[in-house]
Amino acid sequence: MSTINYLTQEEYDKLLEELDYLKTVERDKASKAIAEAREKGDLSENAEYDAAKEAQGKLELRINQLSKALNNSRVISADDLDGSSVTILCKVTIKNKKNNAEMTYQLVSESTADLKQKKISVTSPIGKAL
Repeated sequence: MSTINYLTQEEYDKLLEELDYLKTVERDKASKAIAEAREKGDLSENAEYDAAKEAQGKLELRINQLSKALNNSRVISADDLDGSSVTILCKVTIKNKKNNAEMTYQLVSESTADLKQKKISVTSPIGKAL
């Protein structure tokens, strides 16, 4: 059973753009690379052909993952959410009691979590606890 992936409109559009790019541009590049490698002779000993097929497999896997993520996505806005409790898209400040350092994070969906951008997943242990 798939879980619902909550995204902002901006995040949804970004994933949709990536999916479109992979389907239109990268698929074409992958098929050309396979065709070029195929022309070089015996496929059983052709490392370029094997590498091109592997790259195509990874590309198709990413396309499949993005398609599933978008199909299970719901676009939400911060204005639509209840501000009385901690939910997705909320910004939370966490204080370290040992050194009094404060860190502010935004709770986001699992697919858009990025610790470098201070975005943590609502399904992570910290996200669940909050």
